[in-house]
Amino acid sequence: MKFLLFSLAWTFGLLACCFTSASTVEYTFNVQNMNIQRLCNEHVIVAVNRSLPGPTIEVREGDAVIVHVFNQSPYNITIHWHGLFQRFSAWADGTEYITQCPILPGNSYTYKFNVTGQEGTLWWHAHAFDLQATVYGAFIIRPRLGQSYPFPQPYDEVPIVLGDWFNGNVVDIDIEALHVGHGPNLSNAYTINGLPGDLYNCSQNQTFKINVTQGKTYLLQMVNAAIDNHLFFKLANHTFTVVAVDASYTAPYLTEVIFLAPGQSADVLFTANQVVGSYYMAASPYSIGVPKLDNTTTRGIVVYENATISKPVMPKLPAFNDTLTAFTFCSNITSLVGAPHWVPVPENVDEHMLITVGLGLDGCPKNVSCEGPNKNKFSASMNNQSFVFPKARGYSTLEAFFYNLSGVYTANFPDYPPNLFDFTNYSLLIDYKVMFARKSTMTKKLKFNSTVEIVFQDTALIHVINHPMHIHGYSFHVLAQGFGNFNYATDKTKYNLINPQFRNTIAVPAGGWAVIRFQANNPGIWFVHCHVDEHMEWGLDMALEVENGPTPSTSVPPPPPDLPKCNRIGIVHKSMFETNNATSFL
Repeated sequence: MKFLLFSLAWTFGLLACCFTSASTVEYTFNVQNMNIQRLCNEHVIVAVNRSLPGPTIEVREGDAVIVHVFNQSPYNITIHWHGLFQRFSAWADGTEYITQCPILPGNSYTYKFNVTGQEGTLWWHAHAFDLQATVYGAFIIRPRLGQSYPFPQPYDEVPIVLGDWFNGNVVDIDIEALHVGHGPNLSNAYTINGLPGDLYNCSQNQTFKINVTQGKTYLLQMVNAAIDNHLFFKLANHTFTVVAVDASYTAPYLTEVIFLAPGQSADVLFTANQVVGSYYMAASPYSIGVPKLDNTTTRGIVVYENATISKPVMPKLPAFNDTLTAFTFCSNITSLVGAPHWVPVPENVDEHMLITVGLGLDGCPKNVSCEGPNKNKFSASMNNQSFVFPKARGYSTLEAFFYNLSGVYTANFPDYPPNLFDFTNYSLLIDYKVMFARKSTMTKKLKFNSTVEIVFQDTALIHVINHPMHIHGYSFHVLAQGFGNFNYATDKTKYNLINPQFRNTIAVPAGGWAVIRFQANNPGIWFVHCHVDEHMEWGLDMALEVENGPTPSTSVPPPPPDLPKCNRIGIVHKSMFETNNATSFL
């Protein structure tokens, strides 16, 4: 009863806060199968509210959000609100087996959280299997009423959600790939707002179109929702001005090409200042180290008012391996100092970490013909730990944190690689301990309000690859990026401590490194992973365990009453032997 009253008080408190300070925005997500025509065939996909992409959530900074998710699909599912801080609402993060058990078919869960301290474009997506391929949508955060953007008001705003398309059931494709351990699953097309565009077969009438007026300026609210692919984006004869990334304002950055890693978002202005006509916008892949890739192009059309019928102008896109263009975009963006919600770089660092991110191998199970190198399975790891989700443990890691349970995870993730080697040297003979990483479910424990600096270091095991590293529950300052092995003595001089970009997903350069810094001011368990879906499933993950603050208002609240449940087996409550009623609330 005490726990129930605490839960109800927390829920009503959340709503009361929102009613007094802003609005409450409410949505219903019906997750279910739907039939769709793509690339000459009819397919059955899982989608939200029978649309691809799913509905765009539109809020103002300070609003409360309530989303009722009804799972009418045949698969377990969670919905992750990518990039939302979830301050003191970790139960709403939507990470399968990390902050919640999945929503089973035929069941429901209501996500409740506030949107504070962020403006711009984020997104939401499924966080189970490869369902993200079709279960995703934009999440737009505008300034509060009476406030404005820190740039001229655009004439119109247009969400541009880039994705990829697979001819087949993505869950079956994913399960088969994990079973035999082969390399990346190749998509069959890329999409703009769910449409592949006229370069693909049977897709002439499935091309996204924007109608514009000459002289007007438009805001593109861009997301890369592709599950595996980094993407370049261009609009023929036009230039862009980047004004925000990952819902954080930037100093205006002029560019002819946009580069987005999986999971990243950007707010981009362009002015319709060319000759009246029609122009293709197009997206194509960036890939280093992957032996096979979907090297195709999706495109949409920008049509000027009063344009006559003519063939649209096509932009020249970068080559698929154009690292210079990708790195130039990633490294040149800076934050807009003094903008709404601008966060200065914390100065005194309490925790230093160097985390290797890269691929590896896993042994092939008996009676399975594995298709990875030397008939092994592909694997991935961080600091030689290959993450395993606690699916069979009966509780999510956040529940184990809240209830003080043992047996779900261990809080001993290493601060540095346990086996040092020349990380980016292709020719180096790697020993068994590094190539075949240990399987574990580990977190790194952090004190509340501590400042953390992490160096993400790519490795040349199997291949060097650009890894988009995402941290749930936080955005972070990107202090520096570079190639080769990180050297603290020399690379520290490259740190930008004045106006570094502030984002939730960083594309760690292939064969290089990136340094981030943030303040651990949000208690709970927060997933850290590569946003290439296969790398995440292979084990390129860990979690941050941020301790509670000194007061109830700075601590993780009790779980909501409708939090989905796992099978409760094999877990021992640490205080079971200290009190007779320790499990009365389980």
